[in-house]
Amino acid sequence: MSRLLKVTALTALLTLLKMAMGFVIAKVVAIYTGPTGLAMLGQVQSMVSSLNGIINAPAGNGVVRFTAEHQEQGFEACAPWWRASLQWVVIISAIAIPIGLLLSNQIAQWLFQDTQLAWVVIATVCVLPLSAVGTLCNSVINGQQLYRRYVGLGMISVLISSGVMLGMIAFYNIQGALFAAAIQSALIGLLMLIANLRQPWFKLCFWWGSTDKAARKAIAGYMLMAITSALTLPVALILIRNMLISQVGWDATGQWQAVWKISEVYLSVITIALSTYYLPKLSSLHGVDNIINEINKTVKVILPLIALTAFIVYLLRDIAISILFTEEFRHARDLFAVQLVGDVIKIVAWLYAYPMISRGATKLFIASEIFFAISFLVLAYLLISSYGLSGVTIAYAINYLFYFLFVFYNRRVIAS
Repeated sequence: MSRLLKVTALTALLTLLKMAMGFVIAKVVAIYTGPTGLAMLGQVQSMVSSLNGIINAPAGNGVVRFTAEHQEQGFEACAPWWRASLQWVVIISAIAIPIGLLLSNQIAQWLFQDTQLAWVVIATVCVLPLSAVGTLCNSVINGQQLYRRYVGLGMISVLISSGVMLGMIAFYNIQGALFAAAIQSALIGLLMLIANLRQPWFKLCFWWGSTDKAARKAIAGYMLMAITSALTLPVALILIRNMLISQVGWDATGQWQAVWKISEVYLSVITIALSTYYLPKLSSLHGVDNIINEINKTVKVILPLIALTAFIVYLLRDIAISILFTEEFRHARDLFAVQLVGDVIKIVAWLYAYPMISRGATKLFIASEIFFAISFLVLAYLLISSYGLSGVTIAYAINYLFYFLFVFYNRRVIAS
């Protein structure tokens, strides 16, 4: 557990920087455009998360797992999975980019009720391969458990990409914010490519060439899981924002987006540490009892940490709104209590769900992601109708409570 705490402390530096830059950007957007602009930015970020999730699907957790498992045998032993992941990225790019370009008007209408913003969709789609390159580099570094390099490159990427975004907002207002959000992941990918060109594992022979069917199939399982994640929660959030926009308006939707943004950023302190330490650790373990023991030990560390953090955020919510946003967002304070309860339940549920990723339980992962995304939508629809804006935070907390009960009572099946 001392290693988890060290990794958490190290990744906390990266997360704090991301948090600071994310809040600076949110503050600037709030000043320039108000709640409506923040809601529009949320729509773009959900679209970017979804599209990047699809293109990055072969480049993420699968590469981390197999790099962690085989790195001691040398880079050549990892190469079959690296080549398979890159081949899948090329195939997905060849399919996703033309489709995205053809449907740009329809996507813009769905997101913004304005086809004139189709250029945001086009910009996002055109730079998708660069995002995948960045994810591949990060996954290899993570799989080798090179935490200092992982954090250092992450910090540089955040500073440069956030600087570009702030410049675009300053010069081009909301249009600049939307464009910067569309290309931010690709810019990070370009920086990661440049930074790793001279690394010994970056040789072409490790990345291009023939590979066996088993490696392609193994990466395909992780790819399906990642695509499912990319098409469940981000799409569900877009649909929920559309519900809110139709029932309570853009302004109120921006109030909820502010609370969601704060949750998203402070939770990343935990989620980055989990993806950096927890996934490679679980991937290296064998036997159901060993995996469950590791989960229980991690819960004992993470649960008090996340509960304390959520409580502090609740106490400081008025200060956070004043510093991070503007007085137009004051009504958002009423949404924090239930949202933060949902955050705590969410993280504990994730701890028990992570073996689905580390063990490659594709069918169970996909089924649970789809089911609980749909249940979130159904609960949000019912509760927004009854409780207005606060209904969406109630739906969030209830949905993750159901998810926790599911993964906890099936923890031995998940870990097998």
